[in-house]
Formats: sequence, structure tokens, C-alpha cells
Amino acid sequence: GKEGTMLPFVVTYGGKFAGQVNVSNIVHGALSSATIGYWVDGALAGRGITPTAVALVIDHCLGPVGLHRIEIDIRPENAASLRVVEKLGLRREGYYERYLDIDGDWRDHIAFAITREELTTRMVSRLSRLPSPPG
Repeated sequence: GKEGTMLPFVVTYGGKFAGQVNVSNIVHGALSSATIGYWVDGALAGRGITPTAVALVIDHCLGPVGLHRIEIDIRPENAASLRVVEKLGLRREGYYERYLDIDGDWRDHIAFAITREELTTRMVSRLSRLPSPPG
């Protein structure tokens, strides 16, 4: 919004809309932090699209946007999202019980984070160490 508390990004693949990465809860000042959420069309899973998109957004937030810390909160049963933060090497920070009201129930989340000090190279360069997707 106009207050600069969020940054929405569209993810495209092959020139077509594939998903979103949203940076929300942007707080400057002493906290200098934000939360990232994301989704990609399930039909495009396994192609490295999500880790690449999230890596680019983290680089943008910890670089030009000037934030110090990025957090990603994931439901424990969301194996695909857990693989994304694992591939990117984010640090597990905590476990939030009954954290967000989703689908009419309070859902637990695992918190992952990275700070600017931990990012010795661009986040996207971490992806070059991953095996190439099939095809």
C-alpha cells in the first residue's frame, strides 16, 4: 500500500502468470523486518520457480529496500514450502502455536528467517548449488 508496508510480486514462467510472492508486515526502524508469503501454480511444481522467485525477493528486500531481516512462516504440514526454505538455507527460528486463523481454525506455523549478515552472497546464487530440475 501507500504506507510502504507491503510489496506484491507476480511470478511468471514461460511468459504466463504462475503465482505470487508477497512481502508484508514491512517495518522499518529498529526492527527493519518483513514477512514473505508465496504460492505457485501446482502444475508448475518441481521446476525451481518458487525458490528462485523467493530468492530474488529476499535479495531485493535485504538489498535495495534496506531491510535487515526476512521471516517466512510455514504450516508444518506444508512439505513443498518447507523444501523452499530448506533449499534457500533459511534458519529455523521458532514454532508458533495457533498462529494464524486459516480455513476457520488457528493453525501452527514454523518460523524461518534470514538477516543481512547471514547473506554473504546474493540469495539467488545459493540456487546454483542445487541440482537442476528434470527436463
